[in-house]
Amino acid sequence: MPQYLVSTYLPENYDPSTVSEATIEGIHALNREMVAAGVRKFACGLSPKVMTLRGQANGEVLVTDGPYVEAKEFVGGLSILETADVDELLAWVRKGAKVFPAVVEVREVFYMPAPAGD
Repeated sequence: MPQYLVSTYLPENYDPSTVSEATIEGIHALNREMVAAGVRKFACGLSPKVMTLRGQANGEVLVTDGPYVEAKEFVGGLSILETADVDELLAWVRKGAKVFPAVVEVREVFYMPAPAGD
């Protein structure tokens, strides 16, 4: 079955202290439901603190604070969901959007098999 990366984007001024207990319980309830259905493979929230590493032409690696791209949003959480098809995936993501309204990006996970013998 295909797997999908579900990324939740939050505004740069997002304040987690404004999230209600009801919303937090709704998120946990949805996660429990997805686990019971065998859909959720992984889920987590992410810190807004970011470091970027960039390979340089001289072979060095430059480490900087902040995201690679200037944006007014950041990835605040991600999940890996495994569903029979994109319609089932969208049904789960819609449930999540009702619990925690945020911008959500969905991408199918692309697998490139390792060469034989690896």
